[in-house]
This record gives sequence, C-alpha cells and structure tokens, in this order.
Amino acid sequence: MKVFLIAGEPSGDRLGAALMAGLKTLVDEVEFLGIGGTEMQAQGLQSRFPMSELSIMGIAEVAPKYFHLKRRIRETAEAVVDANPDVLITIDSPDFCLRVAKIVKTEEVEGLTFGHDIPTVHYVAPSVWAWRPKRAAKMAQWIDHVLALLPFEPPYMEAAGMGCDFVGHPVVAEPIATEAEAQAFRDQRQIGDGPLVLALPGSRKGEVTRLADRFGETLGRVKREHPNMQVVLPVAQGVDALVRELTATWPVQPILIPADQPDLKRAAFRAADVALAASGTVSLELAASSTPMVIAYDMNWLSRILIGRLLKVDTVTLVNLVSETRVVPEFLGAECTPDKIAPALLATLADPSAQSDAMETTMARLGKGGDAPGLRAALAVLKVIDAA
Repeated sequence: MKVFLIAGEPSGDRLGAALMAGLKTLVDEVEFLGIGGTEMQAQGLQSRFPMSELSIMGIAEVAPKYFHLKRRIRETAEAVVDANPDVLITIDSPDFCLRVAKIVKTEEVEGLTFGHDIPTVHYVAPSVWAWRPKRAAKMAQWIDHVLALLPFEPPYMEAAGMGCDFVGHPVVAEPIATEAEAQAFRDQRQIGDGPLVLALPGSRKGEVTRLADRFGETLGRVKREHPNMQVVLPVAQGVDALVRELTATWPVQPILIPADQPDLKRAAFRAADVALAASGTVSLELAASSTPMVIAYDMNWLSRILIGRLLKVDTVTLVNLVSETRVVPEFLGAECTPDKIAPALLATLADPSAQSDAMETTMARLGKGGDAPGLRAALAVLKVIDAA
C-alpha cells in the first residue's frame, strides 16, 4: 500500500505520525511519501522538502514567499500524480493542502479538465460550526473524506457531501502527570498550601503581547485576596524572550517553565488549582489534567469586528462546546478586562466543582478510554481505500 501524506505544522506532524503508526499495525507493507516533520520522519517518511517551509502564518509572512509556495503546491501535486498512491492524506494547513488536492482532482491539460482517481482524505475538519460554513462545500469539491477531531463535526461534513469519521482528539492520548508528580512539583518550588495559578497567555507573539498586561493585572488583583498565591507559566516555543520581558513587571513573578521541559509542564498543569488561559485547544489539555479554568482572549480590532459578525456560536471554549455546557467562564474581545476576569478567577478558585463534570464529559466524548486516535484514523483511512 502506498500513502501520500502532507503536513505543514507541528500539530499536523504529530497527527500524521500517530496515523502512520496506526497504519503500520494494520498493514503488512505500507510505503509513506510526502511532506512532514521529525515525528512523521521517525515513522518512515522521507519528506520531499522541510515542513518548516509551510509553517507560515499571516499576510506579512506569506506575501514575500507567495511564488515559492505556489511552486511548492504545483510540485507537490505533480508528485502525488506521479506516485499514484492508494490515498492522499492532507493534514490541517488548508491553505496549502487543499490547493494541492484541488490540482490533483481538477488538473487541466490542453484546455481539458480531468480528475485523477486518487481518494483524498483531509485530517482535521474546518470549524464551520463556528464560522464561515461555506468552507465545507468548497472543500467537498476536492476532498472525499474527513477525519474529525470533535464528535459534533461529522454531520456538517456529511451535509456538504463528504464522508466523515470522528476519530478522537489527540489530547486523549497525551501523557498526564500523576498526583505524586504534581505534589513533587509543588514541594520543589515551596508552593505550600497557597493557591497555584497556571497562566497561559498564548503561543504566538501577537497573543502574548495583547494579553500579558491584562493577565498580569488580573493576577495582581487575585493576589490581593490570596497573598500566598503563586503563578506558574509554561513558555511556548519561540516566545521565551518576549514572555520574560512582559512578565518582568507583573505584580507576582511567575515560575517560568521552558518549552523544552514537557514533563515539568505536565506536572504544572496537574498541580495548578486554576488556570487563566488564552482561547484554544489548551482548554482540552487543562480538562485532561482536571484543572479548572477561566478563558480570556482578544485580537486586533479589525479581526474582533469581522469575526464577531461571522461567529455562529455563543462560546469558543471547546470544553463548553463538547460538554454542551457553559460552565467555563470566558472573556473575549471587549470583555477581556482585568475587572471582569479577576472576579471569575476568584470564584472558580473558591469553588471549581461546577467544571468537574464538564471536563470529565469532554474527555469521554473525545475518545478517552477507547482506541487511540491514530489507530481510529488509520482504520477510517483503510475504509476509504477499500471503498475506492
């Protein structure tokens, strides 16, 4: 069996590697081709070019490399056609991946348009349930099947004309610190019985810059109520210097955990009494560690206006969405202010019980306790190949 995979981000590289490992347990002989990072390469992929070329975000970053990326799209599509694999699997990174799939499915030769009969699978459904629902219909022109991370996504994909399997979220397969490791973390840092707050102001420079002052002021207000409070902040890759600079003036100095110490990060997640976090999949990581949370997020004013008009849901916090509750407080846009966030953080710290059931429900619905998501994804891919 021959499988062509394309991943453009570290998160996609992890998904691809788990899928490849699943396929290797189910198929005696499988050849992997395509583009991926270190984790996919460890599973046997020889990447056609460095995945880092595709890990570009924002107009300012993409514009200078537009023609180079366009060449890479064409080059990758031609490699797919030449390889004639049993399946093409594109993993997230829709701006690159779906353009490749489009060329493969609708190549023009001498004025005639024809499609290569290669099954296409896209891993990670677009969040059409939140905004821009027409993306699914457009994607259905070139994608045959979708592997979804969230349990409520298949009906949206199927309504657009694609097959779809919920395969579980990778968070359920991530290691979690034990209670003993969490206690050791507190003991080593002499945290004692005072509350420990986990601060997570984002992983990108723009997020950290916008949120750092507001997070710092919020934590200062909480510390006035809890003088023994301490703060721990796991630093995301690439923003270490920025975080150190922006937190230097916080009224409570955080314990910084470098990005290259994942074991300490997991221990901090489990040891914390409450988290103040930017919006994103981090809410699922917190739920996996049973850490109650308050979500706060803001963006530039134009994005705030545009997305506010397009948003179709009344919450962006995945724990709220998956559990079908609204127990996790969130403060977005104009609501993202210390005078509103601090009371919610204090209330959650005083009584976190309201979130316990929602977090447990979330993890169960995401596939905890079942087959690993990579194996489920592999089974779904084999089903697509058999059908083709």
